[in-house]
Amino acid sequence: MTEKIKRAPGRTGSGIDKQKTGSGIDNQRTGSGIDGAKPGPSTGPRKRGPGGGGPAAMMPGEKAKNFRPTMKTLLSYLRPYRISLFFVFLFAIVSTTFSILSPDILGDATDEVVKGLMGGGIIFENLLKILLFLAAIYGISFVFSTAQGFIMANISQKVTYNLRKRISAKMDRMPLKYFDGKTHGEIQSRVINDVETVNQTLSQSITQSITSLVTIAGILVMMVRISFPMTVTALVVLPLSFLVIRLVVGKSQKQFKDQQKFLGNVNGHVEEMYTGHTVIKAFNREKQSLEKFDEINDKLCESAWKSQFFSGLMMPMTNFIGNLGYVAVCILGGYLAINGKVTIGNIQAFIQYVRSFNHPLALAANIANMLQSTAAAAERVFEFIDTDEEADEGTFKEDADTVKGSVKFENINFGYNEKEPVIKDFSYEASPGDRVAIVGPTGAGKTTIVKLLMRYYELNSGSILIDGHNIKDFGRKDLRRLFGMVLQDTWLFSGTLKDNIRYGRMEATDEEVMDAAKAAHIHHYIMTLPKDYDMELNEEASNVSQGQKQLLTIARAILADNPILILDEATSSVDTRTESLIQKAMANLMKGRTSFIIAHRLSTIRDADWILVMDEGNIKEQGTHESLIEKNGFYAKLYNSQFAE
Repeated sequence: MTEKIKRAPGRTGSGIDKQKTGSGIDNQRTGSGIDGAKPGPSTGPRKRGPGGGGPAAMMPGEKAKNFRPTMKTLLSYLRPYRISLFFVFLFAIVSTTFSILSPDILGDATDEVVKGLMGGGIIFENLLKILLFLAAIYGISFVFSTAQGFIMANISQKVTYNLRKRISAKMDRMPLKYFDGKTHGEIQSRVINDVETVNQTLSQSITQSITSLVTIAGILVMMVRISFPMTVTALVVLPLSFLVIRLVVGKSQKQFKDQQKFLGNVNGHVEEMYTGHTVIKAFNREKQSLEKFDEINDKLCESAWKSQFFSGLMMPMTNFIGNLGYVAVCILGGYLAINGKVTIGNIQAFIQYVRSFNHPLALAANIANMLQSTAAAAERVFEFIDTDEEADEGTFKEDADTVKGSVKFENINFGYNEKEPVIKDFSYEASPGDRVAIVGPTGAGKTTIVKLLMRYYELNSGSILIDGHNIKDFGRKDLRRLFGMVLQDTWLFSGTLKDNIRYGRMEATDEEVMDAAKAAHIHHYIMTLPKDYDMELNEEASNVSQGQKQLLTIARAILADNPILILDEATSSVDTRTESLIQKAMANLMKGRTSFIIAHRLSTIRDADWILVMDEGNIKEQGTHESLIEKNGFYAKLYNSQFAE
C-alpha cells in the first residue's frame, strides 16, 4: 500500500480527485504530450512516456545558456562525496599509470626474445620474470579500474537519487499555474531524461576525463623517453586529426538533433494512434494514419542513417591519418634501429603508444561535447528546482470536526492572465450546510471559483472566508483538509480498489471502506469481481468502465468525510439509473455540510438550496430552481434548452 500511494500524486487529507499527472485538478490529459520538436507547450505530437529520447530530452550538441554556473551547481551536489571522489581520482590515476607502463615492459620482453635469438638461445627465466611482472601490472590496473568504477557508480546513483527526490518534493510545492504552462511530457523529461543524462556523465565522463588526461600525459612522457625524433614525427599528424574530428562532429551533431526530433515525432504519433485506435477504426482513417507514419518515419530514417554514417566516418578517417603517422614512425624507427639509436622492442612499444594516443584524444573531444549536453540537461533540472514555490505563510489551523462550513466570497477578482479577468467582483455567502449549485455556460468561471476556494491560485483582489477566517491564514494543507472533492475527470492509481477508496482517508478500516462503497452504490459491482475489493486496477484503470471509475471516486470522497464538499460534474459519467441512486447518496452525504455543486446537466441541481447562475465571471442570476424558472431569464433559457422538444 505504501509503495502505491507514493506513486500517487496529491494530498492525502482530502479525497481530492486529481489528474493522473498530479499537476492539478483541471489539466486536460490531451495536454500531456511532449512537443515533437522542442520543449514547451504542446505544439506537436504527444508523448507521455520518457522513452525514445523525446524532444524534451537533451539532444546531442545542445548547449547550456550558463555553462559555468550550472557546472558549479552540479559540483556542489558532489561535495558530500569529497573523500570518495579523492579515491576515484587516485585509483583512476594509478590504474591508468600501470596501463601505460605495460607496452614498455612488453617491449623489454621483445628485446629479450630478439637478444636470445641473435645470441643463440632465449633465456626463458628472464622472459618469464618479465611476463609475470607484466601480468601483475595488468592485474593491478584492473583492480584499481574496477574499484574506481564501483565508487563512481555509487556516487552518481546517490546524486541522481537526490536530484529526483528534490524534483518530486518540488512538484508538491509548485503553483498550479506552472504546470498550466508546461506539458506533462516536458516535466517527465526533466525528471527522467535530463537527470539520466547527468547520471551518465557522472558515472562515466568524470573518470574518462581523468584517464584520458593521464593517458595523454603518460604516453607523451613514455614516447619522449623512447625517442624524441620519433615523438615529433608521430605528433605531426595531430592537427590534421583534430580538424577531421571537428568537421565530422559538426556534421553529425545536426543529424543527431534531427534524429532525436523525428524519433519523438514517431513515438508521439504511435502513442496517439494506439490510444485512439478505436476512433481511427470507427472513421476508417487507417490509411491516413499509415501515410502520416510513413512520412515521419522516412524523415527519421534519413536523419538516422546520416547521423550514423557521419559518426561512423570519424574512426576510419582518424585511423587513416593515424596510419600515415605509423608509416612515418616505422620508417624513422627502422633507420634509428639500424644506427643503434633504438631497439626493436622500443619500436614495438612506441608503435603501441602511438596507437593508444589517438583514442584518448578522440575521447577527450567527445567528453567536451558531452559536458555541453550535460550542462544543458542539468540547467533544465536546476531551473525546475529553483522555480518559485507556492507561498504557504498561513499558520492558522482548524480541526475539520469543528468547522461549521460558512463560506464567504468578498468582491473577488481573478484572471489567469491579469489583463483578461475571468472572475469579476464576485460576492456570495454560503451558510453552513447550504447546497449551492453553480451553473452557467462553458467558460463562465464555475470551476475557477473552486480552484480559488482551495487556493490552487491566488486572488488578484478580494478575499474568501471560511467560518470568518481568511483562507490565506490557513496553511495550504490545513485548508485542503476541509474539502472533499469529486471531479468529472476521474483519477485512480494502479492498485487495489480498496486502496483507491481508502486514499480519501488512509487510516480508514475495511468496514468503513465498504460502507463508503455502499453509499456510493459501487459495493454490489465490486462484489461481483473475482477478487472483490482486492482487484488490481491497471496503469490506466482501463479494466473498469468510466462510470465505475466515477463511483469509486465518489466513494473516496464519502470516506474522506470532509465538512465542505465540491462536486464538479460528479455524475456526468454514470447512467440515468445510477445517477438517481448517486443523487440520493449525495443528499444524505451533504446533510450538515456546505456543498458546492458544479453542473451542466441542470436536472441534477433542482434540489439545491441556492443556485448561482454565472456568465463571463459574474453572477447573472441567483435563487432557487423554482424562482429562477419563474423569472424566465438566463437560467430558464439554459434549463429549457436542455429539455426542448
